[in-house]
Amino acid sequence: MKSAGSWFYGRWSRLLNAPVSLYDATGEKLSRIAIGDLGERIACSRMRSEGRKVLYRNYRGPKGGEIDIVTRDGDTLGFVEVKTRTHRGYGRPLEAVDLAKQDLIERGANAWLHLLGTRQLLWRFDVVEVILTDGEVPEIVVIRNAF
Repeated sequence: MKSAGSWFYGRWSRLLNAPVSLYDATGEKLSRIAIGDLGERIACSRMRSEGRKVLYRNYRGPKGGEIDIVTRDGDTLGFVEVKTRTHRGYGRPLEAVDLAKQDLIERGANAWLHLLGTRQLLWRFDVVEVILTDGEVPEIVVIRNAF
């Protein structure tokens, strides 16, 4: 019988090490929303495989801030932005995290910290780049302390 840990590892491993399809069961190309969601699920799997705990996905602060993934890495909170691309024609995904996007993420982080009732803990902003090519294993780059 498999332990819960090995079952979870198997799920992570499948998302991280298996070729992806950019088409749904009917043969239609995945929508941008579906591709973004797939990228976030892959990023969550990567975070878990690194030993991080995923606390929340798609957090929206009351004043417009947003965070794709909130993680705990030891005693450090990670506010993670995931950028998923299906080709490299627009440059590195990290380049899309401009100052306006950083401000949005920072507002979300401040709202999260406000919910906790403290800012007296360690935290950082990470970006996960996910490149999806149909029929290939995802390329994943984790950039800690990205901004």
